[in-house]
Amino acid sequence: MLRSAEMRPAPSHALASVTAAVFLGACASHPVPGPAGPGSFAAYQEGKAVYYSSALQGRKTASGEPYDEGKLTAAHRTLPFGTLVRVTNLANQRSVVVRINDRGPFGKKDRIIDLSLAAAEALGMVKAGVAAVVLEVEKK
Repeated sequence: MLRSAEMRPAPSHALASVTAAVFLGACASHPVPGPAGPGSFAAYQEGKAVYYSSALQGRKTASGEPYDEGKLTAAHRTLPFGTLVRVTNLANQRSVVVRINDRGPFGKKDRIIDLSLAAAEALGMVKAGVAAVVLEVEKK
């Protein structure tokens, strides 16, 4: 039979510590995949991201498909169409995986990617309009 001291529940802070250790250990050893599913990504480029105007909704992109501000897509000057790219906002560490389906951005050389509205929202950059980002390209 258990004695009364052995029957007492563990202090809540001890349980919280164990729970946190298990959770953090699991996160550290298993990276969370982006919306496109699990994949391996390699560092590619660092610069500034901007996003498309809603006025372009439905217009044809360089790949031939219409721009849809609700999809996770982007324009890049050189990456092949269909390439999956993880974009990370350096200000808040939020990231999203987008598919390249257009060319651009054109103009300022420090701007390296044009994002759809949905991607910009996921990165938390809509209010600012421009964000410092890192691009990682999916390894095949």
